Amino acid sequence: MVLESIFNPFVMKKRPWQMFIAGYVFAFIAVILANMVFQSQAGMLAVFLIVLASLPILYTTIKNEEEIDMKFDSEIKLLKEHTKVLVFLIFFFLGITSAIATTYLVLPEASVNTIYSTQHQAIQGVSSAVSGKVVAFDHFVNVFFNNMKVLFFCLVFSFLYGSGALFILTWNASVVGAASGNLIKQQLANVASLAGMSGISAYFGAISLSFIRYMIHGIMEMAAYFIAGLAGGIVSIALIKHNLREEKVLIDALDLVLISISILFAAAYVEVYWTKSIVEAFLPLLGS
Repeated sequence: MVLESIFNPFVMKKRPWQMFIAGYVFAFIAVILANMVFQSQAGMLAVFLIVLASLPILYTTIKNEEEIDMKFDSEIKLLKEHTKVLVFLIFFFLGITSAIATTYLVLPEASVNTIYSTQHQAIQGVSSAVSGKVVAFDHFVNVFFNNMKVLFFCLVFSFLYGSGALFILTWNASVVGAASGNLIKQQLANVASLAGMSGISAYFGAISLSFIRYMIHGIMEMAAYFIAGLAGGIVSIALIKHNLREEKVLIDALDLVLISISILFAAAYVEVYWTKSIVEAFLPLLGS
């Protein structure tokens, strides 16, 4: 296929910022094509098209990581190599999220409501789940265990399908992108009367607020899911290649899972105890 052949995963491991471009291009083209072909279900079709374009890159990457497992005996060296992959996967997630947010802002309101109807339902479900007076610790427990469910499915999908976690991760990126685009629109509506430099300032302020609201803990969550997906994928490929008898493969996968759980715990803490305070401190700068 043309799209994935443009980006070389071995080059992007050394230049992870290129993965942002890949994610942005894949997602932007996917949304436009999905809207043209099947508008009523364009949101889910776009996710499928993004996964379709990204699958060869991610499979090649996971396969390469499994081969690295067989080369290095030091777990520290293995984790350093995995960190490089994690960085460019996070750039990929940011690229998808940015493209979704961009289409949310530039497409007509009617098209946006149709394309992202499924994402809107997911956002409303999350909002209703955390609305009302909830004890902070209870909220933290709910967030952590809900995220653990996602992590579990990332592991299972990756183990069964090799790169299967990519669908869950792309879906989450589309939800975060739609939520970010919606928040930016809301903030821009609040400052619509401003003009000139003030208007420009408000515009970038809205983008910054969206980043703070969703990305601080969102990037940590995606990192945890990517790490879990990488662990499941490595075990899956090792099983196919009959390398699972090598103890270091299982140890490496277990270490990755434990690291992902730790990051997810930290992400839940940041989301519950820090994000709201940071956003409230930032809102006066927008005149909200």
